[in-house]
Amino acid sequence: MSDIHVGNINNSYFDGFYKDVWRAIIPEALTKAEVDYLVNSVGLEVGSSVLDLMCGYGRHTLSLARRGINVTALDNLVDYIIEIRETAEKENLPVTVLHEDVIQFQSEDKYDLVICLGNSVSFFNEADSEKIFLKISSKLKDSGKFIFNSWLITEISVKQFQENSWATVGNVKCLYSSKYLFFPTRIETEATFINTAGITETKKGIDYVYSLNETEALLKRSGLLIKEIWSIPGKKKFTLGEPRIYIVAQRANG
Repeated sequence: MSDIHVGNINNSYFDGFYKDVWRAIIPEALTKAEVDYLVNSVGLEVGSSVLDLMCGYGRHTLSLARRGINVTALDNLVDYIIEIRETAEKENLPVTVLHEDVIQFQSEDKYDLVICLGNSVSFFNEADSEKIFLKISSKLKDSGKFIFNSWLITEISVKQFQENSWATVGNVKCLYSSKYLFFPTRIETEATFINTAGITETKKGIDYVYSLNETEALLKRSGLLIKEIWSIPGKKKFTLGEPRIYIVAQRANG
């Protein structure tokens, strides 16, 4: 597999320590709740098709596939893709894995559901976001849905933003130094990870910040319409100041 860690500064963020930090901070109960919602809200059943963009270590991919749902999982980090492939082969799961950049992804297939969970949509500037949304619109079946989440839209980030923060996850200390910048509106973060052996890694990332109104406009230009917004999917509608948002969209002609 080729090295595709070029272009977007966030492409290599999950290499190294943060690959395992990210896994450790996501509780299994959250994944189960999200997958239950995905299945119920779209009416997924055995044989349904899902595209999991920027799938990470495959927490949604594998859970959906274990229910008999056909999943195409795409990520730019080869370690994640290898791990998902090995698990899928071991358990004989209906999973197709792709080591690709989401912007370059090409396929003739159509899906009942496209997901992008874990705040990954914030990694892209306006031009690239529109390219991705246009691609997603073209991959949905007429009745299909696109579901993604964020904890950095304007309605959240202006309240939650911290210039400096830290946490210890497993045997790794994580130090974050962030700046809230404009033109375009974004949060630039330098993260330092230190393990118990004293080995240090430093990563830089950029999260682009869009208001809900700006997000809606981007989706509309891509042929997608927002249908629902949740704080807790299927249970609590999003309100100002909630720590996260789940956005459900469909094709305009769907």
